[in-house]
Amino acid sequence: MAIHDTTPQSAGAALPQRLGQAPDPQALDPAERMSVDELRATQLTRLKWTLKHAYENVPLYKRKFDEAGVRPEDLRTLEDLALFPHTTKADLRDTYPFGMFAVPQEQVSRIHASSGTTGRPTVVGYTKEDIDTWAGVVARSVRAAGGRPGHKVHVSYGYGLFTGGLGAHYGAEKLGCTVIPASGGQTAKQVQLIQDFRPEIIMVTPSYMLTLMDEFERQGIDPRTTSLKTGIFGAEPWTEQMRREIEERFDINAVDIYGLSEVMGPGVANECVETKDGLHIWEDHFYPEVLDPVSHDVLPDGDNGELVFTSLTKQAMPIIRYRTRDLTTLRPGTARPMRRMDKVTGRSDDMIILRGVNVFPTQIEEVILGLDGLAPHFQLVLTRDGRLDRMAVRVEAAPDCTADRRVSLSKEIVATVKDKVGVSVTVDVVDPEGIERSVGKFRRIIDQRPR
Repeated sequence: MAIHDTTPQSAGAALPQRLGQAPDPQALDPAERMSVDELRATQLTRLKWTLKHAYENVPLYKRKFDEAGVRPEDLRTLEDLALFPHTTKADLRDTYPFGMFAVPQEQVSRIHASSGTTGRPTVVGYTKEDIDTWAGVVARSVRAAGGRPGHKVHVSYGYGLFTGGLGAHYGAEKLGCTVIPASGGQTAKQVQLIQDFRPEIIMVTPSYMLTLMDEFERQGIDPRTTSLKTGIFGAEPWTEQMRREIEERFDINAVDIYGLSEVMGPGVANECVETKDGLHIWEDHFYPEVLDPVSHDVLPDGDNGELVFTSLTKQAMPIIRYRTRDLTTLRPGTARPMRRMDKVTGRSDDMIILRGVNVFPTQIEEVILGLDGLAPHFQLVLTRDGRLDRMAVRVEAAPDCTADRRVSLSKEIVATVKDKVGVSVTVDVVDPEGIERSVGKFRRIIDQRPR
């Protein structure tokens, strides 16, 4: 089962203590200090192993490779990966529950799964070595965000079958941090714990961070006075405007983490706090591609498209060219030699086609966050009037927003969305706390159209 190369995979070396300080190159993981040529050689070795492991042990991959007329030995360069078929969420659901596993059941140390709200859940498995790899890349991510051994980390991602809570937990512990496993919910109690335990770092969805922010202010506590120095936010798209909102109101560094259970969980990529210029993908474990969502052609770095991942070191459940549906762009490394991905601002399957125009929730969020008098809580409600789809924007007013100001804000949102996005919407500016608060991933879209 071993992957036969000698590239170190450690993720536990310490960095300088001051948040935001440029990293000491000698203190990074050996993998983080590889040259691009060394990294590509490591990827090729591991990719050959992964394709062979998947083909020989997962019936779905053997069938898909055979139907495409390719075999693992056809991969001679990294570019040859384009010859191999994609994996989709439908493949994972069709093989439910354990058909994607490449090792015997007794070697599977842990199972996670999606919520399954739209059908069968997608199930993922991990060997003991996979768990250690996962903890290592999350530790690397926390450290890149500014975390150091001895820091207290307040984890507000949900625990259980969702990968967020336990992924963050194991990684922060591996780095040498003290973990506070708060999970989601009990917002008032979480505020109390942050006040009493004084953590330096919080790991949470950005939408739930806004909920915590509201609770601090409801209790009469200025969020800028907390002990928090860094927030590591993931599990849902969020914009640069939201980053500025969180950083200004909490006086922290807001850093993006990326992951998904099908590929590993949180820790596939992370922003470095000293640059905050995109998420460095830990390419020694995950090989990224960006595809044209329509033609499925591989796009060059710098072009926007759908993100695709192939695992390089996973044992229990290797994943080949998994279509994430997340839209982003690959760029050269800066703070690390690994390539960066732009912040994900939408998903191909979250895209709303409204009267022929492609609309993403983050486009509406940018409009809302650019206007004074509104809270950053909103939902999009889709309905159908005859043959026409309609979209209503429900957004909360700030506590000091007057009735006249609400009317003018509604008109301004309608005009700005029409100008910048190209669609006509209706707007309802509701009372403060008039929209359900998030305790995890926030439900931005309410689709009431008939099926």
